[in-house]
Amino acid sequence: MNPLDLLLEPLQYDFMVRALAATVVAAVVCALLSCWLVLVGWSLMGDAVSHAVLPGVVIAYILGAPFALGALAFGLLAVALIGVLRDTSRVKEDAAIGIVFTTLFALGLALISVTPSQTDLNHIIFGNILGVSDGDLIQIGALAAVALVVLLVKRRDLTLYAFDPTHAFAIGLSPRLLGAILLGVLALTAVVALQVVGVILVVAMLIIPGATAHLLTDRFGRMLVIAPILSAACSVIGIYLSYWLDAASGALVILVQGVVFTLVYLFSPRHGVVGRRMARARAA
Repeated sequence: MNPLDLLLEPLQYDFMVRALAATVVAAVVCALLSCWLVLVGWSLMGDAVSHAVLPGVVIAYILGAPFALGALAFGLLAVALIGVLRDTSRVKEDAAIGIVFTTLFALGLALISVTPSQTDLNHIIFGNILGVSDGDLIQIGALAAVALVVLLVKRRDLTLYAFDPTHAFAIGLSPRLLGAILLGVLALTAVVALQVVGVILVVAMLIIPGATAHLLTDRFGRMLVIAPILSAACSVIGIYLSYWLDAASGALVILVQGVVFTLVYLFSPRHGVVGRRMARARAA
């Protein structure tokens, strides 16, 4: 079989085309958001929101409502609970995040265990990208479009907030409002990626692309270009590998992203481990 056949054969199946489209869309919006999350230091917050949506999805299934509606509601609820717990007690933010997301995730697991269903709800946890329907694809595209529009319209304010919230306040911006916008987009983006990789691996799509781009460039504008390109490429490679290896699609997408991050971590010209050691050796 020649290389062209390797590329074209999976595209003969509609489910593969939908899987590729949904994964690339989710990868791009997650990668853009991850640039801000990495700079602000909200990796754990991404983990919290991505896990906290689980009970919302299960409750939406029970009520016959769209999964995205329940997930978004609980994502925003998690953000609100973390803020309340942090602001009204001696509990610090990292502890508040851990308490809220583990409790809500446990609630979701408990609901799954007691919910009679002819549908395998485990795909919520582990993802089911090959089962994406046309309706799911439209939903993913619509939610991703909303998140992208907000990020692009507010990119300058959000960037200033990420680098220097004090300066943002001094010029009349509200750091609290900008933080709330970023958290709202985070909840929305977690819902977008939920169908692709499930709640457990969503955090990887929200963190790895931005961290990888951060090792490749010192300019935030370039990060916003590098991260989505790398993430989309890794997603396509992961989906193709899942087809040819008959393995879990979501896991392979994240695995490819992890491999790329490892290579960049080691061999990035300026910030890679090997590159820095070589530079020190030449200087010596």
